[in-house]
Amino acid sequence: MEIIVAKFGGTSIGNGERIRKAAESVVKEYMKGKKVVVVVSAMNKTTDEILKTVDDAIGESITEKQLADIVAMGEITSVRMFASTIESLGVKSEYLDPNMDIWPIITDSNYLNAKVNFELTKAKISELIKVLDQGIIPVLCGFLGKDEDGTLTTLGRGGSDITAFLLGHCLKAEQVIIVTDVGGVMSTDPNRLQSAKKLDKISVEEMRDLATHGAKVLHPHALRYKDPLINAKIIGFEHGDLSAIGTEIIGPAGNHMLKTTALNVDPISVIAVVGEEILTKTGVLSELTDALAKNKINIYGISTGQNSVTLFIDKSLVDNAHEILHEVVVKNDDLSSLSVGSDIAMITVASQDFIDTPGIITRVTEPLRKQKINIVEISSSQTSVVIFVEWIDGKRAYELVRSVLE
Repeated sequence: MEIIVAKFGGTSIGNGERIRKAAESVVKEYMKGKKVVVVVSAMNKTTDEILKTVDDAIGESITEKQLADIVAMGEITSVRMFASTIESLGVKSEYLDPNMDIWPIITDSNYLNAKVNFELTKAKISELIKVLDQGIIPVLCGFLGKDEDGTLTTLGRGGSDITAFLLGHCLKAEQVIIVTDVGGVMSTDPNRLQSAKKLDKISVEEMRDLATHGAKVLHPHALRYKDPLINAKIIGFEHGDLSAIGTEIIGPAGNHMLKTTALNVDPISVIAVVGEEILTKTGVLSELTDALAKNKINIYGISTGQNSVTLFIDKSLVDNAHEILHEVVVKNDDLSSLSVGSDIAMITVASQDFIDTPGIITRVTEPLRKQKINIVEISSSQTSVVIFVEWIDGKRAYELVRSVLE
């Protein structure tokens, strides 16, 4: 029988009318013969109100353990309300919170930003399956967990998304549905641009990068539990229908739960373009990249300085690129010269754990320093680090970086 995990955000259960509409959408899927697991957040703005009250009443004297216990009351109230609403519609439902032995989400003991113990959680999931097999709709607190001693913990902001995808992964669910206050993932923030459009599909990798750079539709950590075989989508609560069309989340490609290190098989060449204070000159970078793009030459990386732009190009195309860029330089008064450097190796390191791993660049590069391997260039995002070294040092640098991650 098909298992669906449906997560309802705070806005989608922001009042009694919305809670009933959400419960009706769950019962509708249940009546189609599906097993439904519900994950709920605290009702809209409840957590913010609790935090303000705590700040006014206790201030900085509150301990992390106390704060976790108090903040959890938002979700603890929501599950009781939601389960009772389902039962008012004639279907058996049970709420689950971390105070119960059956609770499946096991974490470390970081009260306010706990990390999931995946193996222990996976082992506990059999208890939840027993509930489903009895024809009961379980309603679980999002955002909450408990450590091995049974002490309540929280997963940090956006933790309900983590709960939903984690349960979907452990239950081998057919679908994870995230119900929010928007109809899906937009091409940009609709509050900033009215021309924003809803996307029909988005990859896990694209969604993760959007989320890590500020998009609030989905918590980036949740996507580490997105199994490629599990369908997932984001829909708006206004439909009151879990079958509604929203934005489908595709992928991921490969084993997304592991850190990955890759060495580019072919050498990269460096082209340096110089000019006086070109960093302040409008359109210079565009001229250089457009010229290469028109000739279908890919750029692996760009480094900018006050008086230079360095481009990393496939070695097999560097002579052509050199000629193309030289034409740009001689026609542009802001540019003076360019040169082709030595062969470079490119090492890419990626992991969504990097988002909250302070000092990751130091950890990755320290072994290279100790072995006296010079780093030509380094670039990073919140989920990846790209290191350029001399080609002769490439394989040795790759093995050193990979050993750090392992």
